[in-house]
Amino acid sequence: MITVHGKRGRPRNVETQKSILSASYELLLENGFAAVTVDKIADRAKVSKATIYKWWPNKAAVVMDGFLFAASARLPVPDTGSTLNDILIHATNVTRFLTSREGTIITELLGEGQFDPGLAEAYRVRYFQPRRREASQLLEKGIQRGELKKNLDIGLCIDLLYGPIFYRMLVTGEKLDDAYVQQLVMNAFEGIRATPPIS
Repeated sequence: MITVHGKRGRPRNVETQKSILSASYELLLENGFAAVTVDKIADRAKVSKATIYKWWPNKAAVVMDGFLFAASARLPVPDTGSTLNDILIHATNVTRFLTSREGTIITELLGEGQFDPGLAEAYRVRYFQPRRREASQLLEKGIQRGELKKNLDIGLCIDLLYGPIFYRMLVTGEKLDDAYVQQLVMNAFEGIRATPPIS
């Protein structure tokens, strides 16, 4: 079960929560973000608008939580014991998701977010920041295990590893597939891998 974000706490009725999240996600897929309204979500979920606003501050927040509720199973965090393998799996899963039918919604939300500060805040807090935290934790493990350089700038490494994926998706439109992700990660690791001691 996804945790509802924000200061309003978690819903007490889990089934009602699921109904609202499912309704918002269905409407997002059917009509796009701009056409979704809290009224339509309430109508589809058979709840009052007051119930939705009790648990979410705005439309963007509930739509993003609905999106992540449906997508969460697609983005597990790997733990293979190898940082290279973990990052490769994580980056591949992120890319596969972004290029799926559901993932293309992110592109739409990014565009809408240029004109809707509430939506921009929602996708940063609810989608992108959690992905960065996951990648950060994987890299920190690599430093602790001695696989990566001790003085690594983790934020910069995340930009190096994941930035090109979004650049291709949003700017160039070039092919995004498993082979590209593998090449990207392998090349990045040439620069961040710990240097083996000279025997």
